Amino acid sequence: MKKADTLRSARWFAPDDLRSSGHRSRLMQMGYDEKDWGKKPIIGILNTWSDLNACHAHFKERVEDVKRGVLQAGGFPVELPVQSLSESALKPTSMLYRNFLAMEAEELLRAHPIDGTVLMGGCDKTTPALIMGAVSAGLPMIFLPAGPMLRGNYKGEWLGSGSDAWKYWDERRAGTISDEQWVGVEEGIARSYGHCMTFGTASTMTAITESLGLTLPGASSIPAADANHIRMSTRCGRRAVEMVWEDLTPGKIITPASVKNAVTVAMATGCSTNAVVHLIAMARRAGVPLSLDDLDLAGRTTPVVANIRPSGKKYLMEDFYYAGGLRALMAEIKDLLDLDAMTVSGFPLGETLKGAEVYNDDVIRPLSNPIYPEGSLAVLRGNLAPDGCVMKPAACEERLRVHEGPALVFDSYPEMKAMIDREDLDVTPDHVLILRNAGPKGGPGMPEWGMLPIPKKILKQGYRDMLRISDARMSGTSYGACILHVAPESHVGGPLALVKTGDIIRVDVPNRRIDMLVDEATLARRRAEWVPPAEKYERGYGWMFSKHIKQANEGCDFDFLEREFGAAAGEPDIY
Repeated sequence: MKKADTLRSARWFAPDDLRSSGHRSRLMQMGYDEKDWGKKPIIGILNTWSDLNACHAHFKERVEDVKRGVLQAGGFPVELPVQSLSESALKPTSMLYRNFLAMEAEELLRAHPIDGTVLMGGCDKTTPALIMGAVSAGLPMIFLPAGPMLRGNYKGEWLGSGSDAWKYWDERRAGTISDEQWVGVEEGIARSYGHCMTFGTASTMTAITESLGLTLPGASSIPAADANHIRMSTRCGRRAVEMVWEDLTPGKIITPASVKNAVTVAMATGCSTNAVVHLIAMARRAGVPLSLDDLDLAGRTTPVVANIRPSGKKYLMEDFYYAGGLRALMAEIKDLLDLDAMTVSGFPLGETLKGAEVYNDDVIRPLSNPIYPEGSLAVLRGNLAPDGCVMKPAACEERLRVHEGPALVFDSYPEMKAMIDREDLDVTPDHVLILRNAGPKGGPGMPEWGMLPIPKKILKQGYRDMLRISDARMSGTSYGACILHVAPESHVGGPLALVKTGDIIRVDVPNRRIDMLVDEATLARRRAEWVPPAEKYERGYGWMFSKHIKQANEGCDFDFLEREFGAAAGEPDIY
């Protein structure tokens, strides 16, 4: 247990010297006195609110609820604004800036007089970024998830974030709905603050965070607009203070056991494919090796029991909460989990699951009646993806899980967009659409372009799925036979760069294979003729990103931020 004189912040404020006098004076400048901060844990609240992030619109008020909890527990709250990473507004992709926020979080916590932290995130990349940074900083931390928005609604029909946008956009392209109906969908699909209410990347990552033990029990499932979210936020503030006194740091929580739990829960929930790059990066920051093979093994043995779209067919996160939420799901699959793993509550996982119940067993299925017998993700390898690629078999048509067809290759998204609606496009339902130059370096930042639109002429024939392959990512709210994260990417000369339109592509999901049926002599000739694309950045952050980003199968962290690169910086000098 810590004592007041061993608090980290005491290095700034306790000594009787000129420098510490200046620190105290500047707090007094803001109207505080020693009764506010003296001998109290200082809790840094990292807030990802911004006017351009609808997912976090409530954080402007919710941070006050956190502060209230910190004060209740005898701490001193300080708000530290950080990058917001709005998934919809930030271009070319928020993934370009995930590591930027991770660096910002780490350095803010290390360089300021902070004893513990509450991380306020939820919109896709904010969750892994904040956790990666806080893990590297090593201070007691608790994550406050933004929570999903309320269900969308149009003419009495539930609408799911992203998933129904793709669905109705295809119907509009096919001519089956009017412009007026499309505007109605736009108006009804997002009705409150909070992140996507499908089981997309945001819900995936907050569920992973809870199963890692980094949130209060049940926190990830609470809708943003529910009053319980306010109470949870206040409890986060109180608990952060207690964690400082207990010296409960991330290193005592994120272990091989908790990472395995997170992988299992991800698979059981029908997780976003983006879980792959984020979970690998998060685990490695904590010194836990995690690979695509580990994820694929879990995918083969963990059924999907969360009947939530897009892997499920009907329900959304609001229904998941009413059905018992993540605690109930983890209780349902408890035999697959390590119940001794520690959590931020101060109790092992098994203790936090006591009393959890499933209130609707169609939303949260028993293991005996899953919506898909294997896990959410499959990792494929072959001569097209030697280092692996991922897909979501549960979210694609069964006929496409074993498929062979000719490639139709696009070298860029603008090229694809210019051609995809042309009536004279030479394409059939058996073609395999390929997009390249969209990976970590080629995108740059691996944009969510992987759910390539179905060609209009194919939509008009009644088809709604085709096999699509890219080195890009796709939104966690997306669905379909999309094979993603091909590694190594085409921009660095991976085999995807060598495919030509007309080459036969073979995909065999049960046997985890992906190959182009092209002989080695032809591939060698193409490799010799390949010319590397020009780099997209000549200076600044983009240049640094391009020089140091790792490939998708390694989590897309910067090489110099991984734990193996070197020891973390020590405490800052104060002179």
